[in-house]
Amino acid sequence: MLEGRQLLLEEVPVSKEELHQLEREGHIRYEKGVVKKNSRYICKRCGNKEQRLFFSFRCYRCGAMCMYCRKCIMMGRVSECTKLVRWTGPIQNEVIANCLRWDGQLSEGQRKAADGIVRAVERKESFFVWAVCGAGKTEMLFHGIQEALHRGERICIATPRTDVVLELYPRLQEVFPSVSICALYGGSDDLSKNAQLVISTTHQLLRYYRAFDVMIVDEIDAFPYSVDETLQYAVRLASKENASFIYLTATPSKDWQRKLRNGKQTGVIIPARYHRYPLPVPLFRWCGNWRKSIEKKMLPSNVLRWLHMYLEKQYPLFLFVPHVCYVEEIVSILKGIDDRIEGVHAEEANRKEKVASFRKGEIPLLVTTTILERGVTVSNLQVAVLGAEEHVFSESALVQIAGRAGRSRHAPSGDVIYFHYGKTEAMVAAKKQIQMMNKRAKQEGLID
Repeated sequence: MLEGRQLLLEEVPVSKEELHQLEREGHIRYEKGVVKKNSRYICKRCGNKEQRLFFSFRCYRCGAMCMYCRKCIMMGRVSECTKLVRWTGPIQNEVIANCLRWDGQLSEGQRKAADGIVRAVERKESFFVWAVCGAGKTEMLFHGIQEALHRGERICIATPRTDVVLELYPRLQEVFPSVSICALYGGSDDLSKNAQLVISTTHQLLRYYRAFDVMIVDEIDAFPYSVDETLQYAVRLASKENASFIYLTATPSKDWQRKLRNGKQTGVIIPARYHRYPLPVPLFRWCGNWRKSIEKKMLPSNVLRWLHMYLEKQYPLFLFVPHVCYVEEIVSILKGIDDRIEGVHAEEANRKEKVASFRKGEIPLLVTTTILERGVTVSNLQVAVLGAEEHVFSESALVQIAGRAGRSRHAPSGDVIYFHYGKTEAMVAAKKQIQMMNKRAKQEGLID
């Protein structure tokens, strides 16, 4: 229960006597939650050093004015008198040989990445995979995970998005049926469960300390991980000091691209999808002042025609919008066409259930914010963006959105439409990146 964990004292599910025994044996260590160093406060759980995120309160525990950290308050309050319990003893893992149950075949590109990942696990190195959306990154991990399990190691796949955790969990359960696996995200039933293969949002790694021999960070460019030093700190603290690090993304930052090209980071570029078909190239469609249309309880005529066409064909549809405020407004407009149409966003209480219903075909169209730009695979999906000129639709977001279409071997193509009220540099750059990857894949003989 405690192995590899970092928990608040009140979260620890054992008696005081057991804790004293564990401390005497050197298996746990107490850490002060918030410390003051050179007149500056530091949170020992999340690593926060931003002084504006520390506040004082009259503490019922110590009876004094106590400073606490607001940065990680959603995980339970950490203050100056809080005790963190860190596991420092041995971690018992099972040696599991030949546990992969998968009869699929890796493409040439996938094989290059898979071999690099296995080497990194064996040598305790880091490895970076830049693979286009739909390249089959999950399958690239299988042999590396099997190698780590054969060595008796503990593995974490960390991702910024809950939706990605929910996507990966059943897929890994299927191919590693004899391995203990848990899925960690806010509200998960597995939060207190110990497992040898952990799929977790990066936020939940704040509960771990030096626990993992192999740390796989999926979508390293995704918000909020890419901009939040706390989440990057959580990944480092949850990993053992000699851990292997595997980094994955389809849309790396300029810094990651530069490190790979300069040889400062070992890795591989996979410019083609596993099914050997090119990436769908987005089309730009001017739709006028779409905001005014929405104010009039309407959608631009070319947007409606496109949606009608695919609803009649009974193809699943994503319509991405730039802000949560548009989700309900557009859903209410589209309910007049089909009352099964729904919307989702980050604060949606039933998001998990709605996405599951969409996969089953019970919901024909989902209106969504960028929350579903990653980690969702649905066969024959058609994709549109309304208001593609908006700032929230960065180059990487638009590439990821385009990557939702054509992912299946049985339906390797699909529409990707950027409906806009004026082209942006991000739109043009996203299209160029997709075309560049298609060109590279053709030159390397990876697409037919």
